[in-house]
Amino acid sequence: MASSIWISRRLVQREYSPGAVRAVRHYAVALEQFSNSPPPPPPPFPSQSSLQGQRQTADVVKAEDPVLKRYKPSTPGRRHLISLVNKHLWKGKPHRPLTYAKKGQGKAGRNNTGQITVRHRGGGHARRVRTVDFQRSKPGKQTVDRIEYDPNRSAHIALVTHEKTQEKSYILAPDGLRAGDVVESFRSGLPPDVRSQMGPIFDPGLQTSLTVHRGNCLPLYMIPLGTSVFNVGLEKHKKGKLCRSAGTYATVISRDVENTSRRSGKHVTVKLQSGEIRKVSAEACATIGVSSNIHYNRRQLGKAGRSRWLGIRPTVRGVAMNACDHPHGGGRGKSKGNRIPTSPWGVPDTRLEAEGTKTNSSLYQGQEIMESGGSRQNNGRTELGTS
Repeated sequence: MASSIWISRRLVQREYSPGAVRAVRHYAVALEQFSNSPPPPPPPFPSQSSLQGQRQTADVVKAEDPVLKRYKPSTPGRRHLISLVNKHLWKGKPHRPLTYAKKGQGKAGRNNTGQITVRHRGGGHARRVRTVDFQRSKPGKQTVDRIEYDPNRSAHIALVTHEKTQEKSYILAPDGLRAGDVVESFRSGLPPDVRSQMGPIFDPGLQTSLTVHRGNCLPLYMIPLGTSVFNVGLEKHKKGKLCRSAGTYATVISRDVENTSRRSGKHVTVKLQSGEIRKVSAEACATIGVSSNIHYNRRQLGKAGRSRWLGIRPTVRGVAMNACDHPHGGGRGKSKGNRIPTSPWGVPDTRLEAEGTKTNSSLYQGQEIMESGGSRQNNGRTELGTS
C-alpha cells in the first residue's frame, strides 16, 4: 500500500491527469496483492485409476489414426499405392471348419459347361471361401470373437459364438462392431427375457430400445422409420440379398398402412443409396447399421500386378481388337466405324438409350411412315425425299 501511495505522489508532482493517477494506483495495489498471496499448491500425484484413464484415452486417440496409408515412392508400384489401415482385424487364419477351397473353373468366371459367363476373371492368389450366414434365422445372443478380412468380398466378416449352443458362424460385420460385442437375431420373434422387460402393455418405444442395436437382425416391420440397415432380404424366410458390399446401406422410409390387423401381406419400402425405391416383404430380414469397411472405395492398388493377385484380368478396349473379335475392331487407326458404343455381342449401350440418343434399334423400328409426308420406303428403311 505504501508503494502505491508513493507512486501516486510522484505522478501528481509530474502533473499527470487524475485518471492516469487512479489507473496506476489500482495497478500497484493489485500487484502488491498478487506478490503477497501464497503460491498455489502443487498438483496431486496421479492415482492408479487416473493413470488407467489416461491409458484408455491414449488408446482411443491411437485408434483414431488415419484409415489410409500412403507409401514413399521407393518403387513405381508404391508411388500411387494407397492401402487401408484396419488394426482391429484378426491377423491369423480363418476358422477352418467354416471354409472350403475355391478352385476349379468357377474361379475363372466359367459356368458348369466351361463357357465364360463373367469376363476378366482368372488367376489370383489361392483363397478359401468363408460360409457366411446371411439368413440369421437362429435366435439367441451371439458373442463376437473377432473381426476378419474376407478375400471373397469387400466388407469384413465377424466370427460369432452362440452363448447357449457354442456354435460358431460367420456374419457380415457392421461398421463399428468389435470383439466382445453381443449381437442377436429377432427373426423368430421377441424372446421371453425381452417380453418380461416390456411388461403387460406393449410399448413400441421400449421394444425399439431393447432390439434395435448395431449388428442385430430384425424383420423389417420391427425396424423404426429412418433407420439405416444392410443385408436386406426380399422375402420371408430368405437370406439377405441387398446392401452387402462394403459401406452400403438402405434406409427404411415407409410401411403399408393396409391390413394392420394381420402381419402377412404387408410391405416395407426401403431406399437404396442409388436412389432406387424397393418394396419388400415386411417379414424380410435386415441388419441394423452400415456394412463395414466404409473406406473401401478410397483405396488404390498402385500397379497392375496387384489386380492380378486379386484374380482380375485385363480389360481390353473394343477399338484395340480385330474386326472378328468386337464390333468396334478393325479399321485404320483408332476408329470404330461410325458405330454407336456396343458390347462385344452387338448390344447397344443402355446409357445412350436413357439419354435419348438414337440407336440402330430405335432408328429402324416401326418405320411405317406415310408417303404423303415426302418420305419413301426402300428395303425396309425410310429415307427422306425431295418434294
